[in-house]
Amino acid sequence: MEITLTNSNDAGALDFDWGAIKWLCNEQIDPEAEMTFGVVYINAGEGNPTHYHPNCEELIYVLSGECDHKLGDEVIPLRPGMMLRIPRNVRHNAVNTGWQPVTMIICYSDADRQTVFEE
Repeated sequence: MEITLTNSNDAGALDFDWGAIKWLCNEQIDPEAEMTFGVVYINAGEGNPTHYHPNCEELIYVLSGECDHKLGDEVIPLRPGMMLRIPRNVRHNAVNTGWQPVTMIICYSDADRQTVFEE
């Protein structure tokens, strides 16, 4: 049996103006993987750009902090302990509404998560 074992303390972060993502599983980490899994941080007062995923749905689980997640025209306030499923092709983004970073687990239904950003 082949397994994948990663540690978020050892994973390198992809830094952005709005925060960072640490990928713990995807097809680059494990070519046999069927999902993408990671941890995202959104800095206080920041938000990630509006985007969508044409090939997969996304699950978001909030570990800490507070944010508003916009799906189309709907805004959903998220707090620790809440999970949100975002269907494929739904435009969305998250904006941190608190004073501390938002930390979320993110999971996608494809190991080759594709992202399209709005202009």
